[in-house]
Amino acid sequence: MGAAVAGAEEFDPAWFDLAALIECRADVPAYNGLAFWLSGEPGAPAKLGWKDVPAGNPFLRQYELPATVGVFGYETSSIVFTATGPMAVLDGVSAPDLARELGIAPEVATPEKFLGEKIVVESSEEADGMTFSTRIALNVSTVDSHPGKVLAGCSYALDVN
Repeated sequence: MGAAVAGAEEFDPAWFDLAALIECRADVPAYNGLAFWLSGEPGAPAKLGWKDVPAGNPFLRQYELPATVGVFGYETSSIVFTATGPMAVLDGVSAPDLARELGIAPEVATPEKFLGEKIVVESSEEADGMTFSTRIALNVSTVDSHPGKVLAGCSYALDVN
């Protein structure tokens, strides 16, 4: 995990691809660099032009962007961060339709709640007597705090055993 923290110290906010992070086209170190920088750098969101807005959900941190970002064929100026990654807040699409477009099978699909996940990367490497397990998953969901919206994005995890 030291390498991930070292990468965070070298994070350059002038260059990162938010769409790639949301669409699971980035790797764990790229996500961790942004996440550690956002949580550790005073005023980090404002330096990106992001406005911190109430998410209405204790498990989400929401930002309004200064310009739209194109993800999954849609445009949004609102994103949230979960504990494990960024998600776009989308209008104009239903969760089942977007999941179908992205090849994601639903785990929960009721009129009140949708949750689907597709594993993009799942791997393990051994080094120095430790196992490094990487898991990157594409997620589509609905949450009560964002009625009429679809959250779509990526979760990044690196476990060391």
